[in-house]
Amino acid sequence: MNERTSTSAGRVLARITIAPALIVAAWLAVSLPLLLAGVFHPAPAIALFVPVAALMLRYGLRYGPRGGGRGGPDGPGDGPEEPDVLDGATRRTVAGVLAVVAVFTVYQVFMLSEQIIVRRDPASYVQFAVWLAEHGSLPIPRSLWAFGGADPALGFESPAFYAADGAIVPQFMAGFPIVLAPGGWIAGASGVLLMAPLLGACCVLAFAGLVARLVGPRWAPAGALLLAACLPMLWASRNTLSELPAIVLLLGGLSLIDDARRGEPRAVRAKYLLAGLALGLIVLVRIDGLRDVLPLVALAGLLVGLRRREGYWLAGGLLLGVAAGLTEGVVLSRPYLEYLRGSVLPLLVIAAGVVAAAALLAVLLRLDGTSARLRALAGAVRAGRLPNVLAGLTVLVFLAFAARPLFQTVTRVPDNPDDRLNAQFIEAVQKINGMPLDGTRQYTELSLYWVAWYIGVPALLFAVVGAAVLGRRLLRGRSAPWLPAYAVIVWTTTQVLLRPGITPDHPWASRRLIGLVIPGLLLFALFGAAWTARRVRRLGYSPRVLRWGAGVGFVVLLAPIVLVAAPYLVSRTEQGEVAAVRGLCGRLGDDASVIAVERSTADRFLQVVRGMCGVPAARTGPDATPGDVRRVIGKVRAAGRTPVLLGAQRADVAPYGPAEQVVRIRTEQDGRTLNEPPRGTWGLSIDVWMSRPTAPTRPEGGGSGG
Repeated sequence: MNERTSTSAGRVLARITIAPALIVAAWLAVSLPLLLAGVFHPAPAIALFVPVAALMLRYGLRYGPRGGGRGGPDGPGDGPEEPDVLDGATRRTVAGVLAVVAVFTVYQVFMLSEQIIVRRDPASYVQFAVWLAEHGSLPIPRSLWAFGGADPALGFESPAFYAADGAIVPQFMAGFPIVLAPGGWIAGASGVLLMAPLLGACCVLAFAGLVARLVGPRWAPAGALLLAACLPMLWASRNTLSELPAIVLLLGGLSLIDDARRGEPRAVRAKYLLAGLALGLIVLVRIDGLRDVLPLVALAGLLVGLRRREGYWLAGGLLLGVAAGLTEGVVLSRPYLEYLRGSVLPLLVIAAGVVAAAALLAVLLRLDGTSARLRALAGAVRAGRLPNVLAGLTVLVFLAFAARPLFQTVTRVPDNPDDRLNAQFIEAVQKINGMPLDGTRQYTELSLYWVAWYIGVPALLFAVVGAAVLGRRLLRGRSAPWLPAYAVIVWTTTQVLLRPGITPDHPWASRRLIGLVIPGLLLFALFGAAWTARRVRRLGYSPRVLRWGAGVGFVVLLAPIVLVAAPYLVSRTEQGEVAAVRGLCGRLGDDASVIAVERSTADRFLQVVRGMCGVPAARTGPDATPGDVRRVIGKVRAAGRTPVLLGAQRADVAPYGPAEQVVRIRTEQDGRTLNEPPRGTWGLSIDVWMSRPTAPTRPEGGGSGG
């Protein structure tokens, strides 16, 4: 392989692995203003997206000579004489990464879940996206006119769709539904669902790019395969979960920061700006993304303090992205943020503290007196024992998390309706799994064991080694390119392991880990493996022995991952829901005003009917009587509409007119475990009965008809 071929392959690998993040960031940047204006429609969105994406790709993909050393596991340290690590890429490297991504995409499309009936978050996101694709504006109107006006027996809210300010407001930030909406424009709900495996493939591609940059190109195909085979990634990319675009933006943004170390000043500034924008826009997708980017705020302050202008560009990009997310949250998703008030307000306080500390650091580094003292302190740290202490502390923290179940049992006493429902759900799962009933259990003390389930003990141990070595090297002033990724991974992983903040059934709870914990620890594991391989090579073994050893080592890393994922490799869930909903919509009619008279049907189908069937929908309250229902039926008729009642059983709707079953689904759903890896699927049955009440017969004339 000649040098030109290597450089060309490296540039191809660099560009294809950051392009998804730039495209997603460009789409969010142009779509949010349109949504805020209530005109999020295909024509204006595409017209704005094309030039903005072209501009961002032009500057984001620009690739020049490196302006500094790498200091990775395969190199001696930082220095201008060290070549760009991506110059070690070959056509085989690029082909390997693309092969993994292609197989993953095709397989995930085939295994795709059709979760569109609202039971948990994936279907909620689908319905949110379907509404945006069809209407291009928020909030969702209640359409009181279709029910003859307001009535005390009627409600319009359902899980993930709040009743607020006389309208319906979807739960969650709007960023992910904005990303899903183009699929809805092309193919409705089916198109929305297909966005999940495409985004999952982008996650794998972005991860391979970060591995290539920080560990080495030869490790990129292995990294792609490890992440692609991991159960949380397989599961998440079959479902519409907001972690997917967040991963693309996060990994792509970190790669952009790394790429910004090369090229002429103008390109460097542009890359830092784009990196900050991509990372900041995570907040538009997930409000807890604000936590993930805080270390990069500190990095921007450090760069400004060192009189490097790129710090301003990184800070500017972060500010733009975060401001976009917070603006959407306040304007469009305020009920959701109010619901999360207990966690959002402390996060905002912490963020303000980090911004203040970063600004103070920048000022102190730019003042001659304090700058000299801080630089002297940094020199003393590099030459002292603190780097070794940090390496040892890394191992101790790992051991503390491993021993956590021995001295802590995390519980949460319900103090609101949502917590009480959650406790009931946990007890139901405990009962099915034959466990002692205790709905207050949160199982948070097992968080490190969750990670070990999914990436395996060998990878976890390599990750600890990698994190310890990297921490030591960074404090020694080496491996500088690792600093942004190391800071983000260590910070977020520690926060998530301490408090996952999610219902602890699996694989559901694994979504907290796939956001960054699993990719980050796999990145550390690959670095640890590369560092170990470097030391083994120094022992003088023959190349053949080293190749065999590398193969065996990779199998040791991959095998536990595949074994845990095995039950889900052949299990398809939530099948038939799209066809069932289309059938339901066809039975309703355009002039229907739908009233769900039973709780579970209302929870699952209210927004489905409103969004996918395009007809007004409401639910009866828990205290509604048959007389109330008949009164509402009369008001609907008086409004010139046809009343249609829905329930889970014939008995729910039969008292009001002829009943017929309009939905009958027999499929599989994800299984649920609490203290062991997920083992497979459970059965799922969904039934809906419909009644179209007949108009009361009026007697003719004044006779009795005798």
